[in-house]
Amino acid sequence: MKPDLANIELLLLDVDGVLTDGSITYSDSGEQIKSFHSRDGLGMRLLMDAGIGVGIITGRKSKALEYRCENLGITLLFDGIRDKSKALDKIISRTGIAAKKMAFVGDDLMDLPVMKKVGISFCVSDAPEDIKNHCDITTCQPGGHGAVREICESILKAKGLWDAILDKYLS
Repeated sequence: MKPDLANIELLLLDVDGVLTDGSITYSDSGEQIKSFHSRDGLGMRLLMDAGIGVGIITGRKSKALEYRCENLGITLLFDGIRDKSKALDKIISRTGIAAKKMAFVGDDLMDLPVMKKVGISFCVSDAPEDIKNHCDITTCQPGGHGAVREICESILKAKGLWDAILDKYLS
């Protein structure tokens, strides 16, 4: 049975390996540096403009992520999280959105508990096989290279919103 993306009201994302390519770079001063794909950012912005929420659940804290979320207008940020399943429970409580109306994008073992609880689970194409075996949809693109944009477009298309978005840019 094919997952129904039209029911998604909130897209939740892991960061390292999903919004980034999984590389963690440190400067000489110990500052963490992350690279985000611009098309992923536009995809998230398009979702939010269409009334579909976007949130982050990640194990690592970083100023770079805080800046990225601030830039995109993402306020549902759970970083430095060891138990992502508990964070999901808090998100459900805070938003009032049922888990079955949420999608989560992960790429590794610590993401599996959330992937099992939400309505639709995604993983990026370069996720380990054991993760791919436990997700509903695997992207064509790898993490940090447009996988999130691919997911955002899929959700918008399933909801019948993509053509109007495209027309806006063509007119």
